[in-house]
Amino acid sequence: MPYPGQLNEIVALLEHLPDDEKRGVLISYAENAGKCEPAEGGKYDIEDVRKDEECTDTVGIFLNVDDENKCHFNVSLGPKVQTLTKAMTSILCKGLNGVTPQEILDVPSDFVPRIVGAELVRLRSQTVYYVLTRMKSAVKVFLNRLRAG
Repeated sequence: MPYPGQLNEIVALLEHLPDDEKRGVLISYAENAGKCEPAEGGKYDIEDVRKDEECTDTVGIFLNVDDENKCHFNVSLGPKVQTLTKAMTSILCKGLNGVTPQEILDVPSDFVPRIVGAELVRLRSQTVYYVLTRMKSAVKVFLNRLRAG
């Protein structure tokens, strides 16, 4: 099943790489996670900043939905957030940029092991899905506000 937006391209790139090359690409994505940070003083439709039990530090999900009903995420990460979570943050911000709320809610999580490899999923089973779950939650809150409002 193709995934929305650029996520499909990222999955296609990473899923066939040997593990050591895949790790290098994931580290590169993790190093670029700072590009996903919210703008200073930016205004967002949804701001959800918290530290959950399954994550090592505070993560903030910032969502804007434009006039064309396209989602744009920014994510803030505390200094203790693990490399794999940083990589997934960068991948998801890039891969889901400009897709509709419904497309985000419909994204199956089966792409995660295709990106990071089965061994890393096994070792980090909860954290690899964390950012996607938080993004979907932000979209649900946004849609609930639209319905109520």
